[in-house]
Amino acid sequence: MASENKLQDVIRTSLENIKNLVDSDTIIGTPIETKAGTTLIPISKISVGLATGGVDATNEKPVFGGGGGTGLSIKPIAFMVVYEDGTVELLNLGMQRPADPVETTIGFIDRVPEIVEKIKNLFGKKKSEDTETETEKEEN
Repeated sequence: MASENKLQDVIRTSLENIKNLVDSDTIIGTPIETKAGTTLIPISKISVGLATGGVDATNEKPVFGGGGGTGLSIKPIAFMVVYEDGTVELLNLGMQRPADPVETTIGFIDRVPEIVEKIKNLFGKKKSEDTETETEKEEN
């Protein structure tokens, strides 16, 4: 029972340290105002990994050994831009915008004949290879 509390203490300490490093201001950053009246709000992506473990050993008296580790990654992904007139724009940093489903479908439909031809050629080669192998067997 005592070792349970010690393991809980290790976990609690790790989580408290993460909490101290990351808060809502880390994800949605502090707004930056420009002289022109435009406000930039940084937006970040946060990834956290946490590993904690412990072991009880009993020789003559109970012994507890434990530890924990935490990995944290903060990556700026965008800026929300609020212009003086109230309009808002999201500027992605190096991320591609999602493809337009209509354009993707049209592109696929345009390529259907090419894809079908490649499939036909693939099966045609397989048939001709099988026929050549049977012919070679008959000749030998």
